[in-house]
Amino acid sequence: MKVALVCDWLTNVGGAEKVLLELHKLYPEAPIYTSKYDKKGIDWFLDADVRTGWLQIFPTFCRRFLGPLRQKWFERLDLAEYDLVISVTGAEAKAVKAPNGRHICYCHVPTQYYWQMYDEYVKNPGFGWLNPLVRVCFKWLVGPLKKADFRAAQKVDEFVTISEYAKGLIQKYYKREARVVHPPVEIEAFGARDYVDQASYYITTSRQVTWKRIDLAVKACVKLQRKLVVIGEGPEHNSLVKMADSGVEFLPVMQRDELAEYLRGAKGYLFPSLEPFGIAPVEALAAGCPVIAFGQGGALDYVKDGKNGVVFEKQTVSALVEAMRRFEGLKFDRAKVAQSAAGFSAERFDSEIRKLIDENTK
Repeated sequence: MKVALVCDWLTNVGGAEKVLLELHKLYPEAPIYTSKYDKKGIDWFLDADVRTGWLQIFPTFCRRFLGPLRQKWFERLDLAEYDLVISVTGAEAKAVKAPNGRHICYCHVPTQYYWQMYDEYVKNPGFGWLNPLVRVCFKWLVGPLKKADFRAAQKVDEFVTISEYAKGLIQKYYKREARVVHPPVEIEAFGARDYVDQASYYITTSRQVTWKRIDLAVKACVKLQRKLVVIGEGPEHNSLVKMADSGVEFLPVMQRDELAEYLRGAKGYLFPSLEPFGIAPVEALAAGCPVIAFGQGGALDYVKDGKNGVVFEKQTVSALVEAMRRFEGLKFDRAKVAQSAAGFSAERFDSEIRKLIDENTK
């Protein structure tokens, strides 16, 4: 069976790239087709046959401008020689076709800037002084782009997704059913033999962009006078530093082993963003660190209120503060917290994906 893997782009490390890496391990001979590949941004696929096209000529920072061009490039990609095409996407890669085989789409979420996060994107496209121009152009283009995205979704043979929340979005916007296969998490790498019961700080790890809502974590800890470790980088970094006090420590992206140590030593992990899943908080659970999460996204698949963390219902500072106070009144068994992450391992992902592929290729 000839297999091809497809993804939107390969320019940085993230959850989608972790899923693709696990698929690459399952099918090491399968070429990876993508619109843009930046080896400096991600070095996980140096042993892979990564294939790009004419979009590779654009600098990485232009990625957000290229949605319409990516749509066309993926639509015209010739994959007729493959028996199975697996796309890993949250954007335009779902538009590929497998004319002589099956197309399984591991869709993290419908293309957010066309559908569920359209209003937020229009409010702040993230292009600084170019925002007014980008806003006008995007409003003009979004209608045809949404239609093209919807059409592409109808041609997929089977949808797979990362959470019950994402499954609902695929049904809502694409009118398609999806099977949930939670993404792989390096459970063993973050596990611990000994757990810290007297931890003194909270922690959050994320790319520092507006929609991650790290500002809520910073403001809540400032208000409660709690120590907070913020790990990550991004365009919102300076704004976050300005709203912080001396109790908030900012650290850059770090290697897995060092990150695991910080997670094991933390009182709790703050996860205030609305996300279709969230691998980082599951890594925290694996380290025995309970999670305080916004309770209207994929976090509901793994955070069980009062057992391995606490959920809050509104993305506000006051709601997070209240959740932290309730969290501090509870006693968590950190070994049981770690055990709650066991069902999200890479081995479980491999088993479920193999079963799904077997069903599609009989």
